[in-house]
Amino acid sequence: MSGINETFQISCHILHQSKSKKEGSLVMAGRALKLASLTAAASGIYLYGNKFLDPSDFGVVRVGRTIATTALITYDYLTSLRSVPYGSEEYNFLKSQVHLRSAERLRKLCCVNRGTFIKVGQHLGALDYLLPEEYTRTLKVLHNQAPQSTRQEIEQVIREDLGKEIKELFVSFEYTPLGAASLAQVHKAVLQDGRTVAVKIQHPKVQAQSSKDILLIEVLLLVVKQIFPDFEFMWLVEEAKKNLPLELDFLHEGRNAEKVADMFKNFDFLKVPRIYWELSSSRVLLMEFMEGGQVNDRAYMERNGIDVNEISRNLGKLYSEMIFVNGFVHCDPHPGNVLVKKCPASGKAHIILLDHGLYQVLSESFRMDYCRLWQALIKADMKRVQKYSRRLGAGDMYPLFACVVTARSWEAVNRGIDKSPVSASEDMEIRSNTAAYLPQITQLLNNVPRQMLLLLKTNDLLRGIELALNTRASASSFLNMSRCCIRAVSRYQRSKSHSLYRKAQISLTEALSLWQISLYELFLWLKGSQLGNWVIALLRRRHHSMY
Repeated sequence: MSGINETFQISCHILHQSKSKKEGSLVMAGRALKLASLTAAASGIYLYGNKFLDPSDFGVVRVGRTIATTALITYDYLTSLRSVPYGSEEYNFLKSQVHLRSAERLRKLCCVNRGTFIKVGQHLGALDYLLPEEYTRTLKVLHNQAPQSTRQEIEQVIREDLGKEIKELFVSFEYTPLGAASLAQVHKAVLQDGRTVAVKIQHPKVQAQSSKDILLIEVLLLVVKQIFPDFEFMWLVEEAKKNLPLELDFLHEGRNAEKVADMFKNFDFLKVPRIYWELSSSRVLLMEFMEGGQVNDRAYMERNGIDVNEISRNLGKLYSEMIFVNGFVHCDPHPGNVLVKKCPASGKAHIILLDHGLYQVLSESFRMDYCRLWQALIKADMKRVQKYSRRLGAGDMYPLFACVVTARSWEAVNRGIDKSPVSASEDMEIRSNTAAYLPQITQLLNNVPRQMLLLLKTNDLLRGIELALNTRASASSFLNMSRCCIRAVSRYQRSKSHSLYRKAQISLTEALSLWQISLYELFLWLKGSQLGNWVIALLRRRHHSMY
């Protein structure tokens, strides 16, 4: 993120002074452990004394291991760097090692505590350009390390929610899950009428433990904040409090699936599983069975004759429509939730969108500011980048905000993010600077609207898919975004105008802008095609023959 250094040198100096004071003696380390012990006692009294909490579900071992892990991580940061000059090569090496040890401790904690802890860990693992790489790389594996419910637990949930035994509902039921996640797992089954279905079943203890887990995480983050005032992660708790109850209601997920299927019914490449309401509840969701390869599996696509660029283009088109036009965004597009399959009859490649529990609804004012910010970023209009970044809560940290939103360096943002793809050196620069600017990033995340947080996570997940497919920052993705931004802003302007003349003027400007994009897209296609190369060569020969 070259160019941001001057913008933030004062805050970095303050951070250095703060670090020097904290790391100057072992007193703070002792204080951290003492504070953790007091927190353990206070948390225990609060948790077990609260009439809304059931102590039998919140074992002392579960609480104890969480507090112990937090204390170890805190102690490690306070003591490991205390005698090393800040900013030196040795300091950066040791800091990376502490990040790695801490991330591994956090991963192990998530695995043993399961449920909400895995969900929070997965969320952190998706923030590629917002957290140090040591954390994101370590926590990404949680997508593949989710717990599985036992056969007895599966039968219990089906019996309690649907009022029947599995053998009464299904001709066949595969007890080995197709996939297991932090909150639920999915099984393949065949109904009595012969329909093949996917059965999503919630882990039985998740609902009872979720509110207590969030409370515990909140208490411990408040303690960490007392020791490291510069590091603010309370936004994580706020998001979990808001979103987790919605994700645990499978009827809500079913309604989201039907809404998005209707919203994008004109997209023939998109498939959303049909919901079977007669056999669904808040903990059991029956869906049409669909299968395919994961969207980041380039080898699968090549084996099955699927055009990787077409998939990347259509996924970008879908999410641009969601974010800029409709303001209804599927916020968990990790590869396990986005499948691809070639239709044998038509030969067309389909994108199958799964897991509709987590959606972000964008307010109109936020959506318009976000549209205009991206228009400014694509055009490299730095005055408007500053204006709309400030409107979205970035304040004086607008250069950092622009880099976070685009996952590009400040130099690339100034040059124009559509002018060149992300190089390996630029990607390495961004990742290394993420650790250096972590205090500013956490402060920024606390300042921006809550709607922005899930969008940043969604952006990072989509970039991860593009990176795996080697289609990141392609021209087509920016063209799709530009189209959607133009349509969204024009529709908003028409809705606010009471003059027929003004509405016609807006529509004409919109049509001309979209036509310009189509013309530029045609130019890019000709430039990259055999026909285009032949035409260009012919024109050059004519030009030389004339002169």
